[in-house]
Amino acid sequence: MDLLILFGAMVLFFALGVPIGICLIFPCFLMLLVNPVTSASFLAQSFYTGVASSSMIALPFFMICGNIMDKGGISKRLVAAANNCIGGITGSLGMVTILACMFFGAVSGSAVATVAAIGAIMLPEMVRNGYDKFYATGLCAVAGGLGIIVPPSYPMVIYGVTNNESIGDLFVAGIVPALLVGALLMLVNYLYAKKRGLKGTNKFHIKTALKGFWDAKWALLMPIIILGGIYSGAFTATEAAVVATVYGIVIGVFVYKEVTLQQLWNEFKSTATFSGGMMWTVAPATAIGLVFTYLGVNKAIASFFLSISSNMYVVMFLVTCILFLIGMFMQTTPAIVIFSPVLLNVAKAVGVSSLQFGIVMTLALAVGFCTPPVCANVFVAQSMTGLPMDKIVKPAVPFIGVLILALLAVSFVPALSTGLLSVLASLKG
Repeated sequence: MDLLILFGAMVLFFALGVPIGICLIFPCFLMLLVNPVTSASFLAQSFYTGVASSSMIALPFFMICGNIMDKGGISKRLVAAANNCIGGITGSLGMVTILACMFFGAVSGSAVATVAAIGAIMLPEMVRNGYDKFYATGLCAVAGGLGIIVPPSYPMVIYGVTNNESIGDLFVAGIVPALLVGALLMLVNYLYAKKRGLKGTNKFHIKTALKGFWDAKWALLMPIIILGGIYSGAFTATEAAVVATVYGIVIGVFVYKEVTLQQLWNEFKSTATFSGGMMWTVAPATAIGLVFTYLGVNKAIASFFLSISSNMYVVMFLVTCILFLIGMFMQTTPAIVIFSPVLLNVAKAVGVSSLQFGIVMTLALAVGFCTPPVCANVFVAQSMTGLPMDKIVKPAVPFIGVLILALLAVSFVPALSTGLLSVLASLKG
């Protein structure tokens, strides 16, 4: 009964269009009236627990860093580097878009920012070179999901904080799945381009490729500094975020000289505003997660799944389907905070590690960025082009299909997420 009231209140407020933070806060306090064991002090402590972790500090710093690097002319340099590298391949402009999204994702950690930054450059260029405008827009929307798949990724940070998992290990575990997603998206684009006779825009020359990478070297060095520093033990994930921010400021303001002090100040203010709003989501979402634990929801759901099957493949398929549905209807942060502890118990019961499940959940939520009704990436792409939503989603279906394929592969094959960590551990040992 308690659970029904909790979910009923959340669904009602969602349907009324109430801001997500309020949708999560109100059911928590409603529980005070229907369940005397749930106390105000318990909820207050739960709210505090949700935002008290020092690792949460990494989020605003990664956001500031990504925004500064975007404003600092990074996106155009990354596009140029990608174009010089694969510009001679059939369907090269689509591949450049995907590769540039991977590069930019490693800088920004945001799917929406990736769509906006890379789409602004590549959408007009693809249309001018014979690509269908609906296809080009759908490609940008889906490829932008690489922004949260390629480490560093803010969903990985939130997952690590929520489930007490190493953020550095999550970043490393996400590398191979990110490369897999990028390769599959490129394959779909290649088949499309070959069918329509879309040739490469320029021939490959080693000198030109090297020059492109040299021009973008400061941007490309950032993920190396972050991941290398974390895994070498030079600094923690939180410290890495601060290092990345200082690095981004130096590059944007003093090296590329495309970020003014006024823009820098504005980025600090906008990030502070966004972070404050995010805390209003994380705090009650954490409380709801703890209420779930108190009500025995975690154990009940685990028992339900295991009553269906104890086979890892069957259970992970069902869990993946649920994650897919959650990503369609809920924003990333509350989805991770509320549902990851619940579903992680199920995954662990069939032998899936916390690291693997973290990458599975990140991929599932990346799909949610492209699927209605939330589909934040599609909304951003639509705002840039003015095209009808349904006309964008239709050509994006093959790309969404390979995202789901990659999601299932990572769900069923642990080595795709944990294999690189094992290799690095053996090298260190």
